[in-house]
Amino acid sequence: MKTHEAARMSSLSAFAVLAVATTAQAEPKINMMHQWAQGSEAEAIAKLGEMFEAAGGSWEQTAISGHTSDMLAKLSSDIVAGNAPAAVQLKGPEIAEWSAVGTMANLDDVAAEQGWDDVVAPELVSVMKPDGNWVAAPMNIHRVNWLYSSAAILDELGLEVPTSWDEFNAACDEIMAAGHTCIAHGAADWSDTTTFDSVVYGMDIDLYREAFQNGDVEAMRGQGMIDAFAQLRKMVGYMDDGINGRSWEQSMTMTMTGEAAFFLMGDWTVASANLAGFKEGEDYLCNQTPVDWGGTGFILNADSVVFFGQEDADYVEGQKLLASTIMSPEFQVTFNVAKGSIPSRTDVDLSEGGFTGCQQQGLANLKASASEGTLVRSMAHNMTVPQKYRGAMMEVITEFVADDSITPEDAAEQLAEAVELQD
Repeated sequence: MKTHEAARMSSLSAFAVLAVATTAQAEPKINMMHQWAQGSEAEAIAKLGEMFEAAGGSWEQTAISGHTSDMLAKLSSDIVAGNAPAAVQLKGPEIAEWSAVGTMANLDDVAAEQGWDDVVAPELVSVMKPDGNWVAAPMNIHRVNWLYSSAAILDELGLEVPTSWDEFNAACDEIMAAGHTCIAHGAADWSDTTTFDSVVYGMDIDLYREAFQNGDVEAMRGQGMIDAFAQLRKMVGYMDDGINGRSWEQSMTMTMTGEAAFFLMGDWTVASANLAGFKEGEDYLCNQTPVDWGGTGFILNADSVVFFGQEDADYVEGQKLLASTIMSPEFQVTFNVAKGSIPSRTDVDLSEGGFTGCQQQGLANLKASASEGTLVRSMAHNMTVPQKYRGAMMEVITEFVADDSITPEDAAEQLAEAVELQD
């Protein structure tokens, strides 16, 4: 592995050669590949484009809607064809995997100029610098383990927001008896896995780390995972019969309008709910999903932009401009207010700029979770194990949700076997 200084000198030498071979009048341009094709996410990425152009750049984007694997397939195809994108939305282990291939641009000079090492949340630095050099710019921090509650239903039944899974089940029994749907949910593998992320984490944080962060197959087939699948099976019973074909936004609306009591989803929900006119504290409440071990929990997800090496001087300059724009305090405020997340910079004041109460609570909980040693990265949102393992696990989890003939014991064994088959 190259030392930091050697990598830096190599990068500077390559830039010097490029400068000789090209004109000094490079005009910054970029084409960013991403998955944000609709809703609040599309609105947030549009703001990045606006700020990039306002700074003098020429902005283009390639939105790959659908599953993460679709975008990764497109990325692989482009790189094999010798047409690596200048910028692409990537995160977690995918950053390290592509960095190991050696196709990444080096952002150390831009990072040093803006002091990224001093302001980026420590939990993200190692992800953005898999080999010691900055190859990605973090846009935000998402919290996955949010529980949204219908204020109307809780008030009607005199219920408090549950803080443990036993309390959650008891509340659902009462809610269902009163004729309401307890859990709003939509049928999608990532949505099913988002829910299961919170279940495993909230029941046994050590199991989460072993199985979902370290990929330990023996932990996956153990009693703790069987118990987690049993809880998920119970939760499927608290959902209505209309989940097939329902989007997560439609599920969100069920809770906001009082058709269902609870919705488990990340904080991008905050942006979509507010964009749709729902009021925090009036239509919905936001709290962490239940934890049986007490304390503050935070399952972290983060969006980032990775930069691949380019020969075109215009794209090289565009990469520098885009990275600088992403890490500017102005963008971190504008983007995260629109996306529902919190900034990746720790020096942004969330009491200003339009951040909601849920977002401010998210930052406070992030700090508390880091202090308590309970902070984890999200398996469901591609922040831990490689995509091949994540995809295999998601398939097992979503099949379990759809097929009530699968026992928790069978599901735990299938989860372990699915991962083993990827090696």
